[in-house]
Formats: sequence, C-alpha cells, structure tokens
Amino acid sequence: MNDNEPLKADGFNDCIIGTDYKKLRVVYSIERIITTLMMRDKMSMEEAIEFFDFNIGGAYVGEMTPMYVWTEDNIPL
Repeated sequence: MNDNEPLKADGFNDCIIGTDYKKLRVVYSIERIITTLMMRDKMSMEEAIEFFDFNIGGAYVGEMTPMYVWTEDNIPL
C-alpha cells in the first residue's frame, strides 16, 4: 500500500459520506457508524459511542487516517 492511499475503516463502507478536499482522505459520518454498531453488533448507544471513541475515532494510523465528522445537529455531548 502506498503511503498516500486513503485508508478505510473496515466494515463501514456504508458510512462514507465523502473525501477530504486536499488530501482525499475518506470521510465518515459518526452517526452512521454508531447506528451501524448498534444495529449490526447489537450494541447499546452508550456502548457504540464508547467503542467508536476508543477503537475507531481515536485511532491514528498515519497521514491518511480517515476523518470522522458529526453530520447532525443532535450531537451527544
């Protein structure tokens, strides 16, 4: 794999909402990932948020690490 190739989060292709303008990194909807974890993996919302924070959103795997964005106004803070 080339260091400039976009990286993807395994199992979340349906959560892709676009690419970053400058580096072409893959951009994911956090809400879609959380919903996928809840429906596919039978997690509660709290479990899905914690899983996302610890295992997906907080992971850095180099310059082409995917971007994760909130796409709705009802962000759980």
